[in-house]
Amino acid sequence: MSEQQPEPSDERLDEFGALGAFDEFDEIVAEETDRDPDLAVIEAGSRTLRAQAGAPQGDPVPSRPQDPEVDKALREVEQELSTRWGETKLEPSVRRIEALMDVLGQPQRAYPSVHITGTNGKTSTARMIEALLGAFELRTGRYTSPHVQMITERISLDGAPIEAERFVETYHDIKPYVEMVDAAEEYRLSFFEVLTAMAYAAFADAPVDAAVVEVGMGGSWDATNVIDASVAVITPISLDHTDRLGSTPAEIAAEKGGVIKQGATVILAQQPVDAAQVLLKKAVEVDATVAREGMEFGVVTREVAVGGQQVTLRGLGGEYEDIFLPLYGAHMAHNAAVALAAVEAFFGIGAEHARPLDLDTVRRAFATVTSPGRMEVVRRSPTVVLDAAHNPAGARVTAEAVTESFGFSRLIGVVGTSEGKDVRGVLEAFEPIFAEVVVTENSTYRAMSADELAAIAVEVFGADRVQVEPRLDDALEAAITLAEEEAEYGGAGVLVTGSVITVGEARLLLGKG
Repeated sequence: MSEQQPEPSDERLDEFGALGAFDEFDEIVAEETDRDPDLAVIEAGSRTLRAQAGAPQGDPVPSRPQDPEVDKALREVEQELSTRWGETKLEPSVRRIEALMDVLGQPQRAYPSVHITGTNGKTSTARMIEALLGAFELRTGRYTSPHVQMITERISLDGAPIEAERFVETYHDIKPYVEMVDAAEEYRLSFFEVLTAMAYAAFADAPVDAAVVEVGMGGSWDATNVIDASVAVITPISLDHTDRLGSTPAEIAAEKGGVIKQGATVILAQQPVDAAQVLLKKAVEVDATVAREGMEFGVVTREVAVGGQQVTLRGLGGEYEDIFLPLYGAHMAHNAAVALAAVEAFFGIGAEHARPLDLDTVRRAFATVTSPGRMEVVRRSPTVVLDAAHNPAGARVTAEAVTESFGFSRLIGVVGTSEGKDVRGVLEAFEPIFAEVVVTENSTYRAMSADELAAIAVEVFGADRVQVEPRLDDALEAAITLAEEEAEYGGAGVLVTGSVITVGEARLLLGKG
């Protein structure tokens, strides 16, 4: 008998759950649009922020379907998915997803794949791999998580989020099989397991020539790990989800190394020494070939450029010069090196076949890469940057990237985090670059309260540098106002960070969705 998992509270949904937090947020703000005459509404959102947002048009994150019937159908699917365990409730096993793949006819084996794990940089690296494969005329499928604004972002075909109609159709196609497995198991399939099955089924149905798959958490027992990927990518490992993955980089690496399959090629980003040792041992055990950043491939040169950076990368097959990467920060250049090596390995380029990919094609591919919510500029005058850093390691590289890429005379932080994270570590990483910080909270039930976050922020920054605005629209307005006050003295800016959900909601409020 399958366990009937309770529906989420009407107040909030899981941070990475199926229903967008924005529906509730829109309703709250819509009721209060007349509370401040200086705010101009973003549909049912804060008034100032869309009226003032002269932001460039970044990556097209999908918005709600325009067709009312399609939107209704999508909401019904989201509601059904939301009754399942969210991504923060796990049973470390692939038994249920394997059972579902069996009854679906093993769709994940219909195409070759690249499997990506690590702590930070997974989604950006996945997007770069997807862009490169697509530039070489392969039809691609990409599965990443969590989504920034819309659930359909998680499943992409040919570089674009799956259409809402197709998302709904895919769900209904596999629903009878999902219910069959639910009935046979002690616990129903989780939200993430069902979405993973949908992605694999959609890729097989397309069909795609290659799938780029990002793990949800860990590796060994992650639902995505039913694929037999010929290329395993491991981005930098640091401490995150320590309650589930382990308390040291080595312990976390042991879980993430589970994506390394027999005879595969492993593309290994720069790692802590203890994590690297674990991963190299795993590779030897399964006779996998390893390519290490800094040894077999890496970043040769990089310099800041308008709108991003200019890099020269050394791949497995040679050197690739003068590549424009429209993303900010040294970490993005390293992600690009990892992505390039992964694609070379996918095409069989390595020690025995050392020939480079076509340089012009590589240049064109990287020039098209976007990564919403990752060092993304969404507004100018003052500049507002969004970055989803949510652990200390991610916060440190974001702080370095902001310092390098923007000449801010004064930077105002807007921070909203989730419970269970190393919030103090995140704030300490940003303390040197934030003149002031506005602490807030996003609209999910896992959000740390603004007051609780403020108490920690005061210890890190001092009371005179901390402002508390529980509502995100108020926090954005306050930060932009502070930045505008500094405009006459030079370039002040705003960085919104702390959580993918905080960034996604800010993106919506600032007119990007």
